Amino acid sequence: MGRSCNLLFALAVFILLHDHTSLASVANISTDEAALLALKSHISSGPNNILARNWSSSGLVCSWIGITCSSRHHRVTALNISSMQLHGTIPPHLGNLSFLTSIDISNNTFYGELPEELAHLQRLKLIDITSNNFTGAIPSFLRLLPNLRFLNLSTNQFSGEIPSFLSNLTKLQVLRIQGNFFQGEIPRELGDLRYMVFLDLQFNQLNGFIPPSIFNIRTMQKIGLTGNKLTGKLPTTICDNLPNLEGLYLSKNYIGGAIPPNLGKCRKLQILSLSINEFIGAVPRELANLTALTRLYLGFLHLEGEIPAELGNLKKLQALKLSNNEFTGSVPANIFNMSALQTLQLSQNKLSGQDCQLKGVIPKEIGNLTGVTKMSLSNNELTGHIPNTIQGMLNLQELYLQNNKLEGTIPDVICNLKNLGALYLSGNEFSGSVPPCLGKVTSLRYLYLAYNRLNSSLPENLGALHDLIKFDISSNLLSGKIPVEIGNIKAVTLIDLSKNNFSGKIPSTLGRLDNVIKLSLAHNRLDGPIPESFGKMLALNFLDLCYNNLNGEIPKSLEALVYLRYLNVSFNKLSGEIPTGGPFANATYQSFLSNDALCGDSKFHVSPCIIKSHKRKKPIFVLYVLLGVGMLFPALALSCVFLRLRNPKKNAAQADVSLVKRHERISYYELEQATEGFNASNLLGNGSFSTVYKGILKDGNLFAAKVFNVQLEGAFKSFDTECEILRNLRHRNLTKVITSCSNLDFKALVLEYMPNGTLDKWLYSHNLFLDLLQRLDIMIDVASAMDYLHNGYSTRVVHCDLKPSNVLLDQEMVGHVSDFGIAKLLGDGETFVQTRTIATIGYIAPEYGQDGIVSTSCDVYSFGILMMETFTRMRPSDGIFTGDLSMQRWVSDSFPSEIHKVVDSNLVQSRDEQTNSKMQCLLSIMELALRCTVVAPDARISMEDALSTLKKIKFQLHH
Repeated sequence: MGRSCNLLFALAVFILLHDHTSLASVANISTDEAALLALKSHISSGPNNILARNWSSSGLVCSWIGITCSSRHHRVTALNISSMQLHGTIPPHLGNLSFLTSIDISNNTFYGELPEELAHLQRLKLIDITSNNFTGAIPSFLRLLPNLRFLNLSTNQFSGEIPSFLSNLTKLQVLRIQGNFFQGEIPRELGDLRYMVFLDLQFNQLNGFIPPSIFNIRTMQKIGLTGNKLTGKLPTTICDNLPNLEGLYLSKNYIGGAIPPNLGKCRKLQILSLSINEFIGAVPRELANLTALTRLYLGFLHLEGEIPAELGNLKKLQALKLSNNEFTGSVPANIFNMSALQTLQLSQNKLSGQDCQLKGVIPKEIGNLTGVTKMSLSNNELTGHIPNTIQGMLNLQELYLQNNKLEGTIPDVICNLKNLGALYLSGNEFSGSVPPCLGKVTSLRYLYLAYNRLNSSLPENLGALHDLIKFDISSNLLSGKIPVEIGNIKAVTLIDLSKNNFSGKIPSTLGRLDNVIKLSLAHNRLDGPIPESFGKMLALNFLDLCYNNLNGEIPKSLEALVYLRYLNVSFNKLSGEIPTGGPFANATYQSFLSNDALCGDSKFHVSPCIIKSHKRKKPIFVLYVLLGVGMLFPALALSCVFLRLRNPKKNAAQADVSLVKRHERISYYELEQATEGFNASNLLGNGSFSTVYKGILKDGNLFAAKVFNVQLEGAFKSFDTECEILRNLRHRNLTKVITSCSNLDFKALVLEYMPNGTLDKWLYSHNLFLDLLQRLDIMIDVASAMDYLHNGYSTRVVHCDLKPSNVLLDQEMVGHVSDFGIAKLLGDGETFVQTRTIATIGYIAPEYGQDGIVSTSCDVYSFGILMMETFTRMRPSDGIFTGDLSMQRWVSDSFPSEIHKVVDSNLVQSRDEQTNSKMQCLLSIMELALRCTVVAPDARISMEDALSTLKKIKFQLHH
């Protein structure tokens, strides 16, 4: 009886436990459902609305998209909602998914910080949050996840230092945190992760030495440290304990010393990337032992000596990049026996033929590279001919041989390369004719043959290259007529036939080329008229026809070329009236020099046009007109005297202006003396079209000489624009022009010297610092200047290129806006103009960058970005701003609750008594910056209101 009771009791307990387990299971899956619905409530779905349609209480949780459950426990074990265009935050409820082993929310736009409640997920083995907008430090709760094996935080906005507690994750195999803002040194404790397979810390701001312990993890297969600020040398024993290493990525750092020969012991190494560092010495011959190597990147270093012939033994090598070093001697012949090679880059070295007759010659074995698609041997000292064996490179798509000493004819066998898309042979000593067979290489997109000794005529069948984009054959000895068939190259954007001996008329068929941006026929012997059809080349930005024998009138059809920014028809035999519409409205006299029969507006330094009367019967009418004009002048003179007596202040102001206009120009010799021959020691900075030097006059006064590079496209235009604008503008926050120096070959402006340099220098120099008030004052100075340009001058001026390097600081740290080289004037009634001149990327308003629409609102947008940069100390061109993430988006996402995470941390210190008032000031500044950078131009604040707001912010900071 007792035994029966015990059995019944045991059975009852089993049933109760079973029922309790079932009930618990139901409760737990309900908990999972609640957690996932909480996540859904924190997310705004993308255009596909996936979660909104699929995650519903009416369906089973385990059937929801992105959800995996275990069959044993009936609990959620994996969450994968990657690449669903989701936007939102991660709620703490996610910590209730206690059976979760894997979470993948990569490739969305989640933001904020990860909740500490995720520490409850003790079973987690994988976390992947790549490509989102998470901020803050690496979460401390990660140390509480003992089973974590895979951690990927890449391409977010995490910052701070890499914590040493990551070494507590003893099972960690993959750590990827690339593309964030991590600073400081790499913790040596990471070397304790004995199961690490892939360590990826690329593209951060890490500095210091690489801990040697990293190179002692025997399981390691890939080490990625590219794109940081690492220094020091690699250990000489680097590969003693890396038997499984397959990839070593150290490019774009400051690592120096010699490349360790010990690298040859990493026998499984497939990719070795050391480019853009400070390595010196020779390439170790031991690298030839890396028989598994597929990619060897040693470009942009300081390597010297000869390229080791042993590298030819790397039979699996697909890419060899040794460009931008100081290699000498010849190209080893057995390099050309690497059957797997696809990319060979040896450009920008000193490979020459000085040692013996054969050195510097391209080996005939080049034809063995049947798999190579890109080969660059440019900018060396190679001599001899292109061998006919080159026809064996059947897969070649890009061939770069420019700037060597190659000679002979261009071999016809090049035409057998049916996949060739880019052929660069400029800057050599090639002679003979242009191979007519090139017209059959229809794959060509880029053909550069400039600066050689090519003669004969231009083959007509080049017109068959319908997909050619750029064609430059300038500075040769070509003669004959320009083939009319050139007008068939419909895709071309650049044609440069200048500095040859072409003769005859310009083919009117060139007018069909409506994609051409640059056309130069200068320095030839062309005659006849400028074709009327040129008015149809609507994309034209640059047209140079100077130094020919062209005659006839300048076609009025050219007035339709609204994007034309550079026009030069000087030194021809043109006649008639210079058109005034379209691009001619902004043209200067330099465009029309030495055409004695031209007439028109006096600004072109030509005679006025004589209006010929078609009727001969009205001499009395003409006499009346002359008498009327004669009587008008005395009346005007008396009026002027009267007005000058009535308004002496205005008269004085006009006198000041005229004094500036009449300021005696400085000579080239005086400039050269004052700048010590434009010595590099006096260099203050460089611009798109100019270089700025410090100069000292004989009386001891300092000045800045802005010397324009007249060889560059747009330099003349930039000089003229600055002269036109700055000679009339007067404001304490604009750079003052003292005088100028100008002739046909030299253009310079003499400017007021600014001893404290640029705002850019003060923001990014390690030994200079601007406090909050100084930065605010400079922004007020800039806003004052911009308000004057927009509202305080008779013609509104759009600066178009507002950025820190164009804000100069005087002795008292007062800001001055400079560089008006691409500025635009808005005429009466004009609210915008269109242009193809692109300003600095990162500061351009959307409508300017996309459609070329320039208005004062564009300056407001640039000013907003300038404010963001000034107070965050982050450039809009920084590497983190990729894809949809811009400077504006970065600040907007942090506003207002997390603005402290983006502003320059040096502006507000923890011990600062004014912390609250300073943070409120920064919040107000960023709010104003966001109002300046809204997408719609009409919705942006005006410059006048921006200035007023900044002054109020400063007042509030002081009170």
